[in-house]
Amino acid sequence: MSEIYTVIVGILAILAISGLFVGVTNDAVNFLNSALGSKAASMRTILLVASAGILLGVITSSGMMEVARSGMFNPELFTFHEVMMLYLGVMFANVILLGLYNSWGLPTSTTVSLIFCLLGSAVAVSVYKITSDPALGVGTLGDYINSSRAMGVVSAILLSVVIAFSCGSFIMYVSRVIFSFRYTVVFRRFGSLWCGVSLTAIVYFAVFKGLKTLLAGNAFIQLINNHLLAALGICWVICSLLLFFIQRFKINILRITILSGVFALALAFAGNDLVNFIGVPVAGFDAYSFARATGDTQMLMAPLANNVPANMTILLIAGGIMIVALWASKEAVLRVTKTELSLSAQGDDGQERYDSSIFSRTLVRIALSINNGIERIVPAKIRAAVGKRFEYEDVEHSGAPYDMIRATVNLTTSALLISLATSLKLPLSTTYVCFMVAMGSSLADRAWGRESAVYRISGVMTVIAGWFVTALGGFLISFIVGLVLIYGGIATFVVVTVLCAWFLYRSQFAKKNKTADAEIKAETNEDIIASLRDDVCCTMENATKIYDRTLIAVLKENHKVLRDMVKEANDLFYQSRDRKYTLLPTLKRLQSGDVNTAHYYVQVVDYLNEMTKALVHITRPAFEHIDNSHEGLSVEQTRDLMAINDDVEAIYRHINLMLRDGDFSDIEMVLGLRDQLFESIADAIKSELTRINEAKSNTKASMLYLTILTETKNMVLQSRNLLKSQQYFLKHRTEKKWIK
Repeated sequence: MSEIYTVIVGILAILAISGLFVGVTNDAVNFLNSALGSKAASMRTILLVASAGILLGVITSSGMMEVARSGMFNPELFTFHEVMMLYLGVMFANVILLGLYNSWGLPTSTTVSLIFCLLGSAVAVSVYKITSDPALGVGTLGDYINSSRAMGVVSAILLSVVIAFSCGSFIMYVSRVIFSFRYTVVFRRFGSLWCGVSLTAIVYFAVFKGLKTLLAGNAFIQLINNHLLAALGICWVICSLLLFFIQRFKINILRITILSGVFALALAFAGNDLVNFIGVPVAGFDAYSFARATGDTQMLMAPLANNVPANMTILLIAGGIMIVALWASKEAVLRVTKTELSLSAQGDDGQERYDSSIFSRTLVRIALSINNGIERIVPAKIRAAVGKRFEYEDVEHSGAPYDMIRATVNLTTSALLISLATSLKLPLSTTYVCFMVAMGSSLADRAWGRESAVYRISGVMTVIAGWFVTALGGFLISFIVGLVLIYGGIATFVVVTVLCAWFLYRSQFAKKNKTADAEIKAETNEDIIASLRDDVCCTMENATKIYDRTLIAVLKENHKVLRDMVKEANDLFYQSRDRKYTLLPTLKRLQSGDVNTAHYYVQVVDYLNEMTKALVHITRPAFEHIDNSHEGLSVEQTRDLMAINDDVEAIYRHINLMLRDGDFSDIEMVLGLRDQLFESIADAIKSELTRINEAKSNTKASMLYLTILTETKNMVLQSRNLLKSQQYFLKHRTEKKWIK
């Protein structure tokens, strides 16, 4: 047997380890979000509970490995060489696809990724077999592929989205009406019964979803399954009594319920989704073992179609790697969970990750119309009573995105739906269920107010669209890689391996370091002000350059430079606008009581936004004028603009110097320069009006000329206000420190 196959097995093992790290980062969102979103426990405690669930779950995952061996294709029709190329293509495509999603911070389904990567690579190898044998035609492709599994995954997407969202909304609405946000009094009386229902659902989920393989054939489990309703009722009574007595000791039973849910979901994740990460490498190793025993690389892989028990040592090693990945990738895990938490967080702080869309705006308008119609039907007293139940109050004082009532609803509903689907043999995806339940509960909990609804709906639609792209992307990537590997031979194998290694480094290390640096946020007052001062100085210097280059480009009618200036001006404006929209979170981080610091921050952010807006209103009309090939500016207009440009450059040079050095001794000189500039602008406008009356000026050129003059005045005015605000702030800070 050629040594190349030993190398391939080694590469599959390396990709399996990498896949475990990438997969855990992606799928940890399923079992960590509720605990993290409610701050039910410390990160350390949550990870310890999840680790225990993973360790138990990997022991039960042996039977799921058959998905990789024969779930999407018929291995008895493929040779050993073809199967190894097929598996290698799957692993390359799978890791690349999940790496992309993690770098974008989007949760996706590793099950969908595996299924469609297997399908794409199997089709590629099947195409190779068909084209290599003249006796075979395109119609024989169906003999090699098991397409029913792919159709099951597609139906799972649709079922998960609709069912999970609807159930999450309904259960959350009922739960909030019962407990409200001020739930402490009611919860002391009935909390054990409600948490008993949740814990029963979680226990049922853990037994019949997470441990179904390990407990298969057990007589006691079979008895429970035959008398399911009675068993669930008994379990509810036992759980409720147990939680009631625990509650008497002043222990928060919501935390127990949430951590139990984390354990159950982690157990099911490891038991059912481990195949997504190591199933293909394990199947490749099995194929390698069969071929090595016979010494025939052209043997058909019929043994893979048999039920081959998974190596428990490999499973335990994989479980250990998953736990290490969970602890070692805490920052990456938090980055992925941030998507769901940002879409489900209670309240609105003005900071949204997604822009609105026509679909989301239309949907919100329809929802508002329906709500108005319902309000006309429902009596005012009932509306007021229900509305009072949804008045938000942070009784937990944790500052969490949402409270533990909603976290419990998320876990319970997810566990119930997944358990029910398993018992009915419906192919629901864990990722889809967990995400859509969280979105439904946040909607019912009125976390999506009128200020944030359009943005969050757009975010949800982005994630849902990403799920469908996962299927298409996985199929196409694995199909292309599979074709390259099966047709190209050793040379292309080396090239693809090197490219994949480079991509993994870029997506997992370089991107991670870049993101880590970008997410360093100032926390103290001094840090926040220093950061803003640096931004102001940088923005002012860039604005000076953009303004100067724009005027020169207009006079020279340089289309390319103007296009670049529009882009740079837009970037400056969007940066200042983003800072303005994140005003509330920043003000919350400023120390309470320091009103002058907050007042300064608000002023500077507003002045900066207005200044960059004026710059955009100069660059855009200038570009459009030259882009449409309108007549250029006259000699008189050019002379006046150049003189004004010199004055603006002098003013900005002094402003930038004062901002950098913190020395405002020349501020009166800047005031004088500003007044002279405004007089020059007024004289230029009068001269232009005279030329217009005498029909000595082109209409389009005059409109551009007057626009530049007006916006230049606005830009300089806002810059002067910004400088004055900076001076006032530094004077206040100096006096405050001197008094202390």
